Amino acid sequence: MAKTAFIGLGVMGYPMAGHMAAKGHEVTVYNRTFEKAEAWAAEHGGKAQKTPREAAAGAELVMMCVGNDDDVRSVVYGDDGVMAGIDKGAILVDHTTASAELARELGEAAGKAGIGFVDAPVSGGQAGAENGVLSIMCGGSEADFGKAEPVMQAYGKTVRRIGEVGAGQLTKMVNQICIAGLVQALGEALNFAEKAELDTAKVLEVVSGGAAGSWQMNNRWPTMAEGKFDFGFAVNWMRKDLAICLEEARRNGAALPVTATVDQFYRLIQQKGGGRWDTSSLIQNLRDGK
Repeated sequence: MAKTAFIGLGVMGYPMAGHMAAKGHEVTVYNRTFEKAEAWAAEHGGKAQKTPREAAAGAELVMMCVGNDDDVRSVVYGDDGVMAGIDKGAILVDHTTASAELARELGEAAGKAGIGFVDAPVSGGQAGAENGVLSIMCGGSEADFGKAEPVMQAYGKTVRRIGEVGAGQLTKMVNQICIAGLVQALGEALNFAEKAELDTAKVLEVVSGGAAGSWQMNNRWPTMAEGKFDFGFAVNWMRKDLAICLEEARRNGAALPVTATVDQFYRLIQQKGGGRWDTSSLIQNLRDGK
């Protein structure tokens, strides 16, 4: 069992830290809203601290799961940041979906401070976090990953080292590129079935068992058919992630024509006031004739 800290108790971080405590790890938490950290500590028996520095002090591993690059920097650097409190020899693990550029920046800063670093974005959404079955894609040295993996197993079903620092974030970009295209295709297929006046339940039952099947189809088509979009990852966050993908593609020369198009379809959803809807809401554009 390890002495750990968890920074960021959002819809993902709160249950992830809870699984760590349930496995017997000693967990100290920090959240921007201290009352939420106190509530977590009361529920799970850990400790709450008012700054990332205080939370990180004495921890063997410090996990983070916040919003974006700027949020990560705000909890890592500065007098009250993680770097100011973490001990030499500890491992910093970033579960935030952020840029590969930031991962390399943090890896370099950690190395200079005598700290290990693993970029480890996750996939599986809120349900995956709550059930402890996330897919975790990691970048870092084999030694740092080896120290962090046993703790990540508390909330991860699939935990893999892909390569050196930055490889985890790049793999998460691959994940988001896949999801964007799949959700748009599923929306178009479902809308087509509706326009053709087919029994959508029968249609999706048949095609989901064949080559067209996917996690998105199995888990999202019924809610899409009902026009309910509060079951998963929000459009605002997806656009943040796709912006990271598109920026990285401009850097490495990869062509992402479908991803760029779907990103604009998500922009239309935001304009409808659907920024907090889940990503399956793309079908609403088609129903609105856009």
